[in-house]
Amino acid sequence: MSKHQEAVREHRDTEALLAVLDAADRLPSAARLRDRSYELLSLVPGSTVVDVGCGGGRAVAELAERGVHAVGVDPGPEMLAAARGRWPGAEFREAGAEDLPFADGSVRGYRADKVFHVLREPGRAVTEARRVLGPGGRIVLVGQDWDAIMIDSADAELTRTIVHARADLLGTPRAGRQYRGLLLDGGFDDVTVEAHTSVFTDPAMLSLLTRLAEPACASGAVDRARTDEWLAEQRRRAETGRFLVAIPFFVAAASVPA
Repeated sequence: MSKHQEAVREHRDTEALLAVLDAADRLPSAARLRDRSYELLSLVPGSTVVDVGCGGGRAVAELAERGVHAVGVDPGPEMLAAARGRWPGAEFREAGAEDLPFADGSVRGYRADKVFHVLREPGRAVTEARRVLGPGGRIVLVGQDWDAIMIDSADAELTRTIVHARADLLGTPRAGRQYRGLLLDGGFDDVTVEAHTSVFTDPAMLSLLTRLAEPACASGAVDRARTDEWLAEQRRRAETGRFLVAIPFFVAAASVPA
C-alpha cells in the first residue's frame, strides 16, 4: 500500500471513529458522564488540566469553559487535525499516554476518557500520570467494559461471541474494572470508583455495532454469513424502533498525596 493510500485510509478511519464518538457525545447520558468527570477533577481556576486521548477535543473545550488551562493530548495526527479544526482556540499536543509532554508535577488535573482499553500496558500510563501531577492533583479515568456490552438481539449466543471476540482484539478490554487496582498500584490516594450505564436507542449508533461485528468477523470468530445476518437484524431493529445497546462505564478518581 502506498503512503497516499495509507493516508486516505487513516483519514477515513478517523472520520468513521469521530462519527461514532459524536453520535454518542450528543446523548444526554454522555453529557452527564462528562460533567461528572469534570466534577471529580475538583477543578482549580487557572490550573493546567490535561485530557489524554482527547479525540475530537470536545472535553478540552468544555474544560476551558470552566476556567482551567486545558490541554488535549492525542497520538494521532489526523485526530488532532480534526480537533484543531473544531476548536481553533484550544491547545492540543501530539503525544501518547505513556510519554506526556509536561514537566514533573506541572499538572493539576489528568483526565482520560475511553483511552486505557487501547493500551497494552495501562500501568505505564498511570505511572506517567503520577509523574506529571503535582501534590494534591486529581486523576479521573472513564471507560467502558468491552466484555460487558449488552445488545438486544434474537441470537444471544451469537451476540456474546461477537462482543467477546471484539473485546479480545483490544489492548486491555477490561481496563475499566481494573482502574481501582491500577490507581492504588500507582501510588494514588482516595481512590473512588463509580459505574454508570449508558443506554443507546438512536439508530445513529448502528455504526458502533458495525465496528464491533466487522473486526470479530475478520478475526475468524464469526463467519461472513452470520455477521451479515446479525447486522441485518440490528438494522431492522433500528428501522422499527427496537434498537437497544447498553454499555457500562467505570469512572475512577483519585488524588496525588499532598
